[in-house]
Amino acid sequence: MGGIRQVDSMDALPSPLRPSTLHPPDAMTETFDGRCQCGEVQYRVTGASATLFTCHCTECQRQSSSAFGMALWVRQAQVALVAGEPKEWIRTMPSGRRMACRFCGTCGTRLFHQTLGQSEFMSIKPGTLDHTLSLNPVGHIWTGSKQAWFELPEGSLHYSGNPPSFEDLIAAWRAAHD
Repeated sequence: MGGIRQVDSMDALPSPLRPSTLHPPDAMTETFDGRCQCGEVQYRVTGASATLFTCHCTECQRQSSSAFGMALWVRQAQVALVAGEPKEWIRTMPSGRRMACRFCGTCGTRLFHQTLGQSEFMSIKPGTLDHTLSLNPVGHIWTGSKQAWFELPEGSLHYSGNPPSFEDLIAAWRAAHD
């Protein structure tokens, strides 16, 4: 699987940063440890976090079996598999671009996404991270298809579909972590 290397254990990798030490993108490299629900696939992602947002599109609702999906974008991510090997499914997005969706073949937990043909960002499914309590999304996309009962938080960015650019979401994340 492109860009994913296998390691013997977490001990073979550098010590992870805890979420309370998250810094703005480009400030430093961060390390995120995570796993699927059954624990068969365990990973470590190293990169600089760029933004965290929720997506209310019907594809993310279906994928997450919930009202929305979440995406923690990491710049120039490197993925190291600590245990297991994720399966990959390629889906076509409304834009016509294709996305690689990686998940555990045993329990089905979605772990990460990456748009094919671009290597700048990788999306971690943040619910699979070992430490999630300090993660707070800065925006919401595809709110035109959000569930009626979900109230958008004041002060966060909102887009009825895909934003024209993700730069505002990236800037909001940076501002929240300065």
